[in-house]
Amino acid sequence: MRKLIFFVGGAGAGKTTLAKALAKRRSVAILDMDTVLRPAAVALMTQAGLDPSDRDSSVYKTLCRDLGYRITMDAALENIAIGGDIFVIGPFTKETETPDWIEQELSSIGASLVDVDVKVVFVYLRDDKLHYERIVQRGSVLDQYKLDNWNDFSRSLEKRELKWRIPASSVLYFDNSQGLDEQSLASLEQFVYGGAS
Repeated sequence: MRKLIFFVGGAGAGKTTLAKALAKRRSVAILDMDTVLRPAAVALMTQAGLDPSDRDSSVYKTLCRDLGYRITMDAALENIAIGGDIFVIGPFTKETETPDWIEQELSSIGASLVDVDVKVVFVYLRDDKLHYERIVQRGSVLDQYKLDNWNDFSRSLEKRELKWRIPASSVLYFDNSQGLDEQSLASLEQFVYGGAS
């Protein structure tokens, strides 16, 4: 069965690192919303006379957020429609709070939870301090707003509960506080693929 695997969670948790490591091991395509949206976000923010590196302000969210999710999901669904597996990376805050969101997305290509194996990996860290340290460590200009507005931004890092109507066995809360090693990658692979080789 084709697989649609979401790697979601807060900034600095390691969503992309985990997804890329497993994708490399399994030769699966990935779609990182940050990467897919970046050219459009830079253009839109620049045209509006705003900071093209802003990825977190309310103005950015108004101009770019929904577009980013739409572009990312259209590309993911195109892969699913032709029978491929795909890993999708992004916060997906509003989407994971909407019970029928994933079913509506799949129905747009004539698919359903019956014929697409949807799983969600919620990547999290044990505390906000660790998020902050990792965000500083990666040194991206795209994170400056987060750091400058940490008290407000850090609220987005709270552990969330998935509202989609998928089995509990299809949801993994993955504590990435210790970083990725062979054992944690193997457990992630087991969750996504089970005993399949």
